[in-house]
Amino acid sequence: MFNKIICFCLTNRLLVILITAMLIVVGLWAGSRVPVDAFPDTTPVQVQINTVAPSLNAEEIEQQITLPVELEISGLPGLISVRSVSKFGLSQVVATFEDGTSITDARQYVSEKLLTAEIPDGVEPPQMGPISTGLGEIFHYVIRSSDGSRDLEQLRTIHDWIIKPELRKISGVAEVNSWGGLEKQYHVVVDPELLLKFNLDLEDIVDALEKNNRNVGGGRVTVSGQDLLVHGVGRVSSIPEIEAIQVASSGGTPIRVKEIATVRIGSELRRGAVTANGQGEVVLGLAFMLMGENAQEVTQALKERLEEIRPSLPEGVEVDVVYDRTELTSEVLDTVSHNLIGGALLVTITLLILLGNIRAGLLVAICIPLAMLFAVLGMNYLAITASLLSLGAIDFGLIVDGSVVMTEANLRGLAERTRNLGRKLTPVERFKCILESSRSVARPILFGMGIIAVVFLPILTLEGTE
Repeated sequence: MFNKIICFCLTNRLLVILITAMLIVVGLWAGSRVPVDAFPDTTPVQVQINTVAPSLNAEEIEQQITLPVELEISGLPGLISVRSVSKFGLSQVVATFEDGTSITDARQYVSEKLLTAEIPDGVEPPQMGPISTGLGEIFHYVIRSSDGSRDLEQLRTIHDWIIKPELRKISGVAEVNSWGGLEKQYHVVVDPELLLKFNLDLEDIVDALEKNNRNVGGGRVTVSGQDLLVHGVGRVSSIPEIEAIQVASSGGTPIRVKEIATVRIGSELRRGAVTANGQGEVVLGLAFMLMGENAQEVTQALKERLEEIRPSLPEGVEVDVVYDRTELTSEVLDTVSHNLIGGALLVTITLLILLGNIRAGLLVAICIPLAMLFAVLGMNYLAITASLLSLGAIDFGLIVDGSVVMTEANLRGLAERTRNLGRKLTPVERFKCILESSRSVARPILFGMGIIAVVFLPILTLEGTE
């Protein structure tokens, strides 16, 4: 078979050149589509399940939420392990699947099981985390007040309602999280003595607030051929409206919220804070990338969108980028490019010196960029990210080994045939000589490269990983 392949390539040289040119074009196209990142993402296929229950302590969270969720998802196809964390008000379960499992299939399995999980009443249903990985944090920025006119509550509100919605519209962004600051809430602080006085309890307050904070549709009324919509507006939007909600009545006199409670603006229970540059607290925004996306493209899109948002921010509010994946990626790519170019030039010069023939040396050196383009085709097909390890692991010595042996055999065969005949060879004689010398080394080259690929490459890969 080897002889037939060699004979076909030598006989149809123009066809081989055209096929090589086509592969070069396809390789360049694939290279423009390969995801680029600083490091390879080795995170396994995971699905994160979060459940918020502010009224339960850690022990109750473990018994009433975490354990039922773990039992419900156990036995799923491809499931390897289940780990969990139970904290005050929060349950987090992480399900890890086999590497060959599709993330969409894993999330589908989990979502179906969560529908039948027995969760206590009054607790929000479990929610799956974003389709991201441990290396998905690609963009960090802080929001601060330059003149001190905005407090943490206002900064958090600006981020949640102005900046965050715009950044989430970018293709490839899985989620944008808010850290620090104070999340604005309306708090109804009930006086227990007044509750006893009016013979009420907390459920009466909660029920009244829920029933009086909704809009109701009443159909339509036709007047003179014109349809008028009937709409009962009951959504509250201010403290006076909350205070005016009726809870009950006593002797025909309504009992309103303001008579038994104090309504004020507060914040959600804080679980942490963010400081920057020793200048006090700020609000931190974190953008997460979807699994498998190009980190450099997504980060660049986030930077551009953030610049578009700046003019619409209130006066005195600043947004500073504190972490940008493109900077790290650019540094890594510069290092890899320097090493690749330097290694290719060093191998080429060495080939020219050892072979003693400029034409043969350049012919062997062409294998370096061709091998890289063909490798890019495989990386694009297998969704392998171009990173420090995947590109830095290229060994030019191994790439040109087979070409060096083949070219040297051909040069030696041509030189011996010319010396024996005492004249220049005709094209037919050159063809026969190259065919014979190529056949003589084809099988050893194939087995030699195969031994290197099977035995030495895994060892080199493990050493590079360490």
